[in-house]
Amino acid sequence: MTTATIDTRLPEIRVDTYALLVVALAFIVGVMAITNLVSLNQALLFLTGGMLGFALYQASFGFTGGWKRFATEGRSRSMRAQFFMIGITAIVFIPLMSGAADLGRSFIGAWAPVGVSVIFGSFLFGLGMQLGGGCGSGTLFTVGGGSARMLVTLAGFIIGATVGTWHLPFWLELPSLPVIRFGQTFGALGGTLLTLAGLAAIIGLLAFVEKRNHGNVEPIFSGLRNLTLTSFLHGPWPLILAALVLALGNVFTLLLAGHPWSVTYGFGLWGAKLFEAVGIPVSGWQFWQNPVQAAALHNSVLFDVTSVMNFGVILGAALAATLAGKFATKAHMPFLSWLAAIIGGLLMGYGARLSFGCNIGALFSGIASGSLHGWVWFVMAYIGSLAGIYLRPLFGLDGFKRS
Repeated sequence: MTTATIDTRLPEIRVDTYALLVVALAFIVGVMAITNLVSLNQALLFLTGGMLGFALYQASFGFTGGWKRFATEGRSRSMRAQFFMIGITAIVFIPLMSGAADLGRSFIGAWAPVGVSVIFGSFLFGLGMQLGGGCGSGTLFTVGGGSARMLVTLAGFIIGATVGTWHLPFWLELPSLPVIRFGQTFGALGGTLLTLAGLAAIIGLLAFVEKRNHGNVEPIFSGLRNLTLTSFLHGPWPLILAALVLALGNVFTLLLAGHPWSVTYGFGLWGAKLFEAVGIPVSGWQFWQNPVQAAALHNSVLFDVTSVMNFGVILGAALAATLAGKFATKAHMPFLSWLAAIIGGLLMGYGARLSFGCNIGALFSGIASGSLHGWVWFVMAYIGSLAGIYLRPLFGLDGFKRS
């Protein structure tokens, strides 16, 4: 009989001290500036973004890698953790958005109609995320970690999202169903149960496929027992811990902002401001003539919830990277990889605008809000992701394994 031994030696951790001080100072300055210029509530949203970015980086919680691993290896742990996260959030979101729990205010969900724009846009997004190497949240937290390649993806993302605002009126004229909200159609309880049943079915299907391919299923709750203060601060985190923190962060966002977490609207706003600065009359585009959008274009980005949270995500990821001693790790990238990054970013930005969000705004927040379009988004984005994996070898990137 063998006995288990516990290694009590602490791992050697190299903290990027100077970068850590810069990030900490940026957080302090950011909180002070946002509080003074906007409100304390907006500063709390900035800090919520920081918490989300910290969790994303510590667990490498990206949708792109998890979808690719299931498609190429048949392992579903990451995807099951993602849908578990959505389910936890839905238990809070749908009743609040349906008015079942009266907190003295109304909440707006990530609801959108299901039409040609969602179908085509989500397919483009899925394709782009495999070429770009990250999704909406994934691009932010890897940029925060100092990835030069993902800066290129982000640049493409911003351009694509801005052009998407120009073309969106055309796409919205194409055939579409109205907004379908499960909480409204089936009631708070019925809508929640229907959403949870759908998520459970997907998790079960993913586990079934993995068991058939490998004879076992990787657990999503592993690693929690071994979590220590050292691993919490310096990583890596268990996937399930990140899933719980991200669900909590999205609930915080709803309570503070009155709507769920989103990412890509901020990219379109940043791009529109840049376009205006170089003389492109974005303010004349139909999208930006809407009073709400016009105000966002006119005001500082610090007044925009999505932008402020995006800044927080980047800084939160930078904080995690400095604590892990992995900030701005160098890696040689050939030209084709850079090309894939910019193309992937353009496709994701454009696709996200057409489909009313990315993996966060449309998939995570959309399904958790009880919106049918979130489910359609997932199906089409996954199909697009398969196409992107197939195209990756054209850019010198790994794709499907040959048997």
